[in-house]
Amino acid sequence: MVLVESAFELVIPVLMADIIDVGVANRDIPAIWRQGALMALCALLALITGLLYARYAARAAFGWGARIREAQFEKVQKFAFSNLDHFETSSLVTRMTTDVTVMQNAVNGGLRPLVRGPVLLVLGVAFAFWMDARLACVFLVSTPILAAILFYVVWKAAPMYGRLQRAMDRLNNVVQEGLTAIRAVKAFVRGEYEQEKFEAVNRDLMATSQKTFHYAVLNLPAFQLTMYIATVLLMWFGGNMVLGGTLQVGNLTGLLSYVLQVMNALMMISNVFLLLTRSLASAHRIVEVLDEQPSLSSPAGGEKEVADGSVDFENVSFKYHENAQEYALSDVTLHFAAGQTIGVLGGTGSAKSTLVQLIPRLYDATQGCVKVGGRDVRTYDLESLRDAVGIVLQKNVLFSGTVRDNLRWGNKEAGDEELWEACRAACADEFLERMPKGLDTDLGQGGVNVSGGQKQRLCIARTLLKHPKVLIFDDSTSAVDTATEAKIRASLHRFTDMTKIIIAQRVTSVMEADQIVILEDGRVHAVGTHESLLRSDPIYQEIFASQMKGGDSDGGETIR
Repeated sequence: MVLVESAFELVIPVLMADIIDVGVANRDIPAIWRQGALMALCALLALITGLLYARYAARAAFGWGARIREAQFEKVQKFAFSNLDHFETSSLVTRMTTDVTVMQNAVNGGLRPLVRGPVLLVLGVAFAFWMDARLACVFLVSTPILAAILFYVVWKAAPMYGRLQRAMDRLNNVVQEGLTAIRAVKAFVRGEYEQEKFEAVNRDLMATSQKTFHYAVLNLPAFQLTMYIATVLLMWFGGNMVLGGTLQVGNLTGLLSYVLQVMNALMMISNVFLLLTRSLASAHRIVEVLDEQPSLSSPAGGEKEVADGSVDFENVSFKYHENAQEYALSDVTLHFAAGQTIGVLGGTGSAKSTLVQLIPRLYDATQGCVKVGGRDVRTYDLESLRDAVGIVLQKNVLFSGTVRDNLRWGNKEAGDEELWEACRAACADEFLERMPKGLDTDLGQGGVNVSGGQKQRLCIARTLLKHPKVLIFDDSTSAVDTATEAKIRASLHRFTDMTKIIIAQRVTSVMEADQIVILEDGRVHAVGTHESLLRSDPIYQEIFASQMKGGDSDGGETIR
């Protein structure tokens, strides 16, 4: 379409020259009408092909942009936690929005001048030399000058586009943090501080944009300067040639039209280079996401069935980064039989959460082997393994929508009776029954309409709906009162075929567990029942004494 449109436009100056040199000079009215009609037809056909180009280019650009966003989002869903550590959330948002928009604009607005510019340049110069080779030599002077200026503009502006997108990342990051933590900001009266942070990154983005487009906008004045110089030269030399009788007025008029088209072609080519330069910076950022290889993947022909809920750690060590100097977990060997209730205690930073995240393969062990159902977790199909392992995260996450929508993340086919049964087990029915809409209550964005304890109970109910073989509570009842927590523990006793691993800060949460694991600095300090640990382990004695009886620092006197 662009080629046809350009061809029609290039024919118009030739027809115009004939109108002047033949029709006007010879007073041939029919010739003027005939050539004028041909010019109108060419203009109409150029308009039609231009509109068709615009339609198809828009479809191509926005369809392509949608596919790129889908591809990025799909890839992010496959990322392991270690992959997500490579990208900030704000950067991923920018890559799926602003960077894709830049790519769309490159296709939608760049294809036409990319094809049209060279065609107009080559054919325009060719037609000009065909009309008058001597006068067309003006192009040999003006074109290289404009090309040199535009090359300098592109060369200076190109590196700035990557910095511009990174500045956009920083702005998005501050906005996202400020909005997500708006309640904390207001509670601590830090609105002015957050505003200063925003103003700083906003000014940085403004300065980067100004510096980038400071060079980019030189395109237009450079184009106009060169075009007017070429026009003056043509008028000067061409006028003298017309006065000398060696050039016809129509040819001079046609050459002036070709000056405009050739200069316009160079302008379009330079704009395309600027557009492509910016889109290449965005393309590189998009490709970084698409080329990132998920660090965890299902093996070919992975096992689909998890036999039971037994969990084994065999000489397991783990660190988050390959170049980390110390291991987060070191030489962990544990065995949890199917159906057992396991308690995990330890101080802050003792790697309790890290330990349980290895079970559903949210991370892979650096050394050693983690087994579920008697098989190495790396031999399972990831989806099957994670379906068999339910984890209630330390940070409770609910999504926009109703209670029913959120609960069905655990089982999308669950009916109302099954949903209420899970809610009763998690003691969520206590507050849901008081809500006018019950399961159809809208939770708002991120579950803002419910308290922290209510969130935790809904997350527990959601996980129970999976009917997992291994159920992990990662400090998931910290916002629940002790009476409600006791009810939840009592209801969990009914699930005898489910291995329950409870990370807790309160001794009361794990006193009745079949095994209690004490972690210290990423190592297993002690394993035993409540009674055996209370007799022999000083750390457990200290925790018990401080929480249950308010004893002295080491708990010694209190235990006696």
